[in-house]
Amino acid sequence: MLIGDGQDTLVGTPTIEGAKVVASSMGEVKGDKLTVFKYKNKTRYRKKTGHRPIYTRLSIEEVVRPEA
Repeated sequence: MLIGDGQDTLVGTPTIEGAKVVASSMGEVKGDKLTVFKYKNKTRYRKKTGHRPIYTRLSIEEVVRPEA
């Protein structure tokens, strides 16, 4: 995508070949509650359910530039 360090800027089309992102996992967290509502017209059919998706929280430590 784009890597900049204040002096040089690399712009990818659409990505930069050889660039890497170093990240570490900080564990799993539950997201906000999502409501799923099913409804059919004229048939008295209504069903309300929901869930809370589980996300993995990441910490970006470093963006490594490609070697020239």
